[in-house]
Amino acid sequence: MPQLYYAAACQTAFDCPANRSEIGQRTARMCEIAEQTILGYEPFFDVRLLAFPEFAHAAPIYDSVAKLRDRLAVPVPNEYTDRYAALAKKHGCYIQTGTFLEVDDAHQDVIFNTTVLIGPGGILSKYRKVNPWIPWELHASPHDISDYPLDPFPVVETELGRLGVAICYDWLFPETIRQIAFNGAEVIIRVSAYMDPWGATPPMDWWTLFNRARAAENTVYVVAANQGASLAGYPPFSWPGGSMVVDYDGRILAQADPGEGEKVVVGPIDIETLRHERSRRLGHDLRGHLRSELHTYLQQPWLAPATPTEHPLTGETIRRRIAESARLLGDPQ
Repeated sequence: MPQLYYAAACQTAFDCPANRSEIGQRTARMCEIAEQTILGYEPFFDVRLLAFPEFAHAAPIYDSVAKLRDRLAVPVPNEYTDRYAALAKKHGCYIQTGTFLEVDDAHQDVIFNTTVLIGPGGILSKYRKVNPWIPWELHASPHDISDYPLDPFPVVETELGRLGVAICYDWLFPETIRQIAFNGAEVIIRVSAYMDPWGATPPMDWWTLFNRARAAENTVYVVAANQGASLAGYPPFSWPGGSMVVDYDGRILAQADPGEGEKVVVGPIDIETLRHERSRRLGHDLRGHLRSELHTYLQQPWLAPATPTEHPLTGETIRRRIAESARLLGDPQ
């Protein structure tokens, strides 16, 4: 394992995609960014891990699952992941892809928002967004699939350490990120399209707040790649960028200036130091000190999974489930 390597949070600024014919051009640009980053920083930093944003290939812009399947969704793996795999093999690097809208023959009438981790030997893991940004996003969570056969929170042992990932809105749920940490992750990658006004500048800088908090409470490095797309490209949303690398104590090691546009920031990852700190600390061990038996709220169902008859998902059925959850919480709707 390298004693020290660098991770790159690679920020994109594509216009909103209309159909899957645009994915190839986007893939080519991200491969170009990755190679420029590896080679350009080579005299200074050993960049081995690169992360790209949510919606980098396609975004759920249409108002039905049928339209998204018809116009934007693709199976994963695909010809585009093959291109990343070739690049990873060439440079001995690891790439956390931007997300795809994924179709899977095993789950008819469903689309997922999916990222894959690719190393020199090919695809290492597939992660499907566990917490879609409801009610706006119509892709499904693994939670919505009865008898879901895969681990929703994969963590991969690599020469760079144990790597996990979660997508955008997932990071507002401490349970999701802690599950990945308790699955063994030492570096958790955030693939995100986190928009204003909850961006990288006060007073609503949730982007920075949650990245730092999740790093500190789980004693993990966080590599967070955010969209830098403009309002013109993705109405009614604009994304403030601010892509960043955070250490296991919540220190920001590198961050792009907030604002639109393509940007790359690199920060150091020292897994041996993280492991040393994890092993020696008696205080502030927020994993080891967890009194799990007292925290009973997860034993109560809140947001119910979609039933088989509710697929394909619609805004109306999602809102009904949200209303029922609010009723259980005692919150008037």
